[in-house]
Order: sequence, then structure tokens, then C-alpha cells
Amino acid sequence: MMEIKIKHRCTGKVLFEAEVGNLRLCVELAVKENADLCNADLRNANLRDADLCNVDLCNANLRDADLRNANLRNANLRDANLRYADLRNANLRDADLCDADLCNTNLCNANLDFSCWPLWCGSLDVKLDEKQKRQLLYHVLSVAPEYRTSELLKEANKFHRIPEVPKLESEVEDECM
Repeated sequence: MMEIKIKHRCTGKVLFEAEVGNLRLCVELAVKENADLCNADLRNANLRDADLCNVDLCNANLRDADLRNANLRNANLRDANLRYADLRNANLRDADLCDADLCNTNLCNANLDFSCWPLWCGSLDVKLDEKQKRQLLYHVLSVAPEYRTSELLKEANKFHRIPEVPKLESEVEDECM
């Protein structure tokens, strides 16, 4: 056992500390004890398989973090730096990714259902799998029917939530005109 400290990303102030075996265990304990981890400096952290359900990591620095298979369900990752983070197979269901920096983040096979996707340049160059691409395409074509082509519709209608949601059709009347 050793003393592990989680520090504020800007000030260096200790946000949480514990005598545990590794950083993942320290972060999990902090979550269980409802510690304030906003602005935490977790760069390069190995948080693989961590249970971080309901964690508040707003403004946290998770650049290059290994979050493979992590449970981040209902996590607050608003404004978090997730550049180059590995989130393969992570559970991000209901996570708030608003304004999160996802540049070069690997989200392949991550569960993004009901999460908040950032619509800014910080979500460019993210790595997605086919299921996620179809999910995003379905949503785009739902609000932008003028972009519906037979090829795009074919892919969008492979969205995993069908038949919970209706298949998209090619002919839709634009209500804004």
C-alpha cells in the first residue's frame, strides 16, 4: 500500500488521498466517498475496468488515460480533456460529454446511448465503430432530411435502436419551409 493523491489539474491542491495499491483504486474510493473530482489531474491514468458510475469529473484532465472497460454510466465529463484517451468498451450511457475534448479519443465499442455528444471541433478525429457511426448518422438524418440519400438511409436504418425508433424514409416534408 502506498499513499496516492489526486490533485487539482491547475493548482496542484490535493482533492483526495488514500492508502491504496494504485490510482484506479484511489479514484474508485473517491467516487464511493463522493469526493469532488472536478478539475482532477488524471493524465495518463490507468483506470482500466474502473467503476466510476455517477462520477463528477467535470473539467478533469484525462488526456491519454486508459479507460478501457470503465463504467462511466451517468458520469459528468463536461469540459473534460479526453484527448487521446482510450475508452474502448467503456460504458458511457447517460454520460454528459458536453464540451468535452474528444480529439483522437478511441470510443470503439463504447456504449454512448443517451449520452450528450459534443458538437464542436473537440469531437473531430474521434475513433468510432460502425454501430456508433450509424447511431450518429441516424440522428443527423432525422433532423436534416434534405441529406437523405438511399445509401445514407441504408446505413442509418441499421441503427441498433430500431425498432424502438422508426426507420427513416426518403420522402419527408420539411416543416421549416
